[in-house]
Amino acid sequence: MKIDAHQHFWIYDKEQYAWMDGDQMAPLRENKLPADLTAEQMKVGFDGSIVVQARQTLEESRLLLQLADTDDRIKGVVGWVDLRSENVADELAELADHPKFVGVRHVVQDEPDDRFIVGEAFMRGVSLLKDLNLTYDILIFPNQLPASIVFARAFPEQPFVLDHIAKPHIKTGTLSPWDEQIRELAQLPNVMCKISGMVTEADWDNWKPEHFTPYLDVVTEAFGEDRLMVGSDWPVCILAGDYETVMNLETGYFSDFSEESKAKIFGGNCLRFYGLA
Repeated sequence: MKIDAHQHFWIYDKEQYAWMDGDQMAPLRENKLPADLTAEQMKVGFDGSIVVQARQTLEESRLLLQLADTDDRIKGVVGWVDLRSENVADELAELADHPKFVGVRHVVQDEPDDRFIVGEAFMRGVSLLKDLNLTYDILIFPNQLPASIVFARAFPEQPFVLDHIAKPHIKTGTLSPWDEQIRELAQLPNVMCKISGMVTEADWDNWKPEHFTPYLDVVTEAFGEDRLMVGSDWPVCILAGDYETVMNLETGYFSDFSEESKAKIFGGNCLRFYGLA
């Protein structure tokens, strides 16, 4: 089974999705719902996906679970709760009661403090996840990698996955210090990595597959075939390439891997990580 480990749905609202402002973001300013994704996935033989929060509200987490109730292709939901809230335990318990609620994410990349992720209140909230069998998606920029290494090391039993390979500066071809820090993070066995979100870190109009090879080489060597999963980041990816193009980029890189390895990277690892296998 081929699973897209990272995509989004939304019912567009100008106020709720203010980050979609500007001419370049115009392709995103419309409803993006399961039927739209199914049409794209069928072109490349993907069987389902993990839907991930795009808005930091409990309302969106509940909406994604409602969509999952109506579509078997949605295998799991990674939602949002305010992990710093005094009510976090109750909110997590409510969501975790749903069999398709598999994890939590916070948009740490938008936090101005590079060490937000190791804040006392935030870490206290994260400490509640393991007992509820919930994972955590780490969404950061490269400057937040040092703090994220400290964060992941503090919870050796908590399953983490790094989103979008930490969004390196692909457009400029910059590798260091991202590459050294990725290797350090990958030494922690409780951390996996999503190969996703790369095309929007490149030159949207002029990228070529070879621009991603150095970055793919680093994460593949660092995490290995048992701790990698592929995702589209649809529909955000359409800013730089349609679904088929993005997924063929990832398929092409791994084309020479064994069928056993590809089965892990293109579905098995994702299902196992999110407790769905």
